[in-house]
Parts: sequence; C-alpha cells; structure tokens
Amino acid sequence: MLSVRSFITLSSLLLLWLPIVSTGQTFTSENTHFKLETVTTGLEHPWSLAFLPDGSVLVTERAGRLRVIQNGELLTQAVRDLPSLAVSGQGGLLDVLLHPDFQENRTLFLSYAHSSRKGMTTRVARAVIENGQLKEVVVIFEALPRSNTSRHFGGRMAFDASGYLYISVGDRGEMDRAQDTQDDAGGVHRITVNGKPASGNPGLDDKGTKDTLFTWGNRNIQGMTVHPESGDIWTHEHGPRGGDEINILTAGTNYGWPEITYGIGYSGLPITLDTAKEGMAQPLHYWDPSIAPSGMAFYTGSEFPEWQGNLFVGALKLRKLVRLEIENGRVTNEEDLLTNLKERIRDVRAGPDGELWLLTDSPEGKVYRVVPAQ
Repeated sequence: MLSVRSFITLSSLLLLWLPIVSTGQTFTSENTHFKLETVTTGLEHPWSLAFLPDGSVLVTERAGRLRVIQNGELLTQAVRDLPSLAVSGQGGLLDVLLHPDFQENRTLFLSYAHSSRKGMTTRVARAVIENGQLKEVVVIFEALPRSNTSRHFGGRMAFDASGYLYISVGDRGEMDRAQDTQDDAGGVHRITVNGKPASGNPGLDDKGTKDTLFTWGNRNIQGMTVHPESGDIWTHEHGPRGGDEINILTAGTNYGWPEITYGIGYSGLPITLDTAKEGMAQPLHYWDPSIAPSGMAFYTGSEFPEWQGNLFVGALKLRKLVRLEIENGRVTNEEDLLTNLKERIRDVRAGPDGELWLLTDSPEGKVYRVVPAQ
C-alpha cells in the first residue's frame, strides 16, 4: 500500500509540471505576500475538486459534469457515465471525494441533486473511475422525504479517521425540518462506504432519530473539513441574513436551526428572538452580516509557514477568502483576503503541493493556486 506521505510526495512532484499562468498581481496578508496562479478557466459553476495520485485533478461542475485537469489542461471530454442527476436552482453535481484507499481501489464518491415524481433530494453515489469513465455506480445514500424545492441541498462530504463518511443535507428551504430527527433534511449523516449507519450513531439507540443522523439543527452546510491534529470534523453553514456559523461536529448535537440563530429572515423580520437555548450548541464562530461561506480547509503545507494551522473559508456573497487563526478551539484573529478579486469563491482545498487551491463560482469559473509572491 502506498503511504499517505508517499502519495503526497508523488502528487507534489507531478503537480510541479502543471503549466500555470500567474495573475501578475501580488496580494498582501498580515504576515506574508502571495500571488494567484490560474490553473484552468472555462468551468461552468465549478463546485468541488479532488487530487488524484497521478497529479490530475477532478473538478465537479454544478451543471452536471465531472471534469479532469491533466498536465495543466482541462480535458474537453468529461468523465462518462455519471449517475442520473438533476440540475435545478442550487442543485446539480456537488461534491467529489476520494475513498481513503483510492490508490488501490480507484473508488470515489459524488453528491448531487436527484429528481423524481416525488420531488428533489440529495443523493450520494459510490463509483470506480477508470479511463475517463465511472463504473460500478451504486447509490449509497438518499435523503428522505423529497421536496419540491430546489435549494439547500448541502452535499459536502468528508471521511474521518475511522473511514466513516459524513454527508451534509440542507433543510431544503423548509426550516422546521432541521429539528425533526425523523427527517433526513437539516443535518449531517454518518455512514459506512456501503451506505450503512456508522457505529455509534445516536439513532442506533434512539428510535426517535434516523439511524444515519449524526447531528441536526443545521441549515445548509457547504463547508466540511477534518482538523489535522484532533481529527474532528469542522463545518460551516449558511445562515439567512447573518448567522453563518462554524461548528465542530459531535454526535447527537442539536445546532439549533431555526430555534436559535444570530441571523434574521430575508424579509428583515426575526426568525426567532433566541440566540441560545438549553440543549442546543453555540457556534464556534459566526458572521453577521452573512458572508455566504462555501468550502473550507486547514492549511498544513510548508509554502506559507506563517499560515500553519490557519483555517481558510471561501465566501460567495462577499466575494473573498477568509483566514482564521485558531487557538484552543477559539478564533483569535480573522483576516479578509482577495477582496479586490471580486469573485465568488466556491471551494477551498489544501493541495498536495503545500499550496491552497480555490474554485470560483461563475459561468466561466476558474481554478486558482495560491503561491508565495517570491
């Protein structure tokens, strides 16, 4: 088996050969200077990316295509034989995540919106990728009940150290569903790679809770990452007008939506007057006004030693990259970056080359690498 260190080293060497174009602009952080390198352009609302062992990069387009960047070029032919999916509103092809043993089994996971006569929902499929084609496609998760809305699908995924898969499902724009533990909407689900409930899930001992649910009271999680030291799953979620949150997931925790929130309704009227209630978790950090966060990653590379351990979050509404310094589970400093770029940042990933990778959400979306200015 190829070790994680060997995997990263191999990917790093191969990625060094990617032909890239610098924006030519130097950006300033509080403690360093950096530039953006354009890896590729011309993506239709890219949503997520994943790094393959051979140095290639997979990118999902919300419009329903899985694309490949190879040797620095965006291949014209998209990956074939994706599962049936629906592109409507905020729904489409969403996250892509590699199996922890991808080097051996070529298995990946896709989250996406799916439609039937009963409405739309969030699904996750497992598949094997070979020669630009998906094979052995199996749906391993489907959020029920379905809904006629086309928003708040969630769809972010992550693996923990035990090999369990975490999947976020939004409240589908029907906020009271997030407090119903017999409803899959408005929470995070934890399953095995075969779609079974993970050991230790709260619902396995509580008939009033769905057996795949890990947390609930979550409005619409669009950022999920693993803490590099503790192994905890960190998430952020969209509030309405204000109240975007960062949370650390713990089993059986109710994160409060819509019973408590630091945001207000889009009408300008309160959703609730409460920001805290017994039995409901407080966020680690929140934004008011809303930044519309999407994508998040801890920085652990060597290119920017000043950023070691910092958490980076993309912002759609306020079009920026947010850098957060974390100490003892608390945000001690927050810095806004790339505010002059004026692009919606959909995803943030820590690349195997020790640099940050960004996706911009637009009809002509881009893939950027953040590199030292020198």
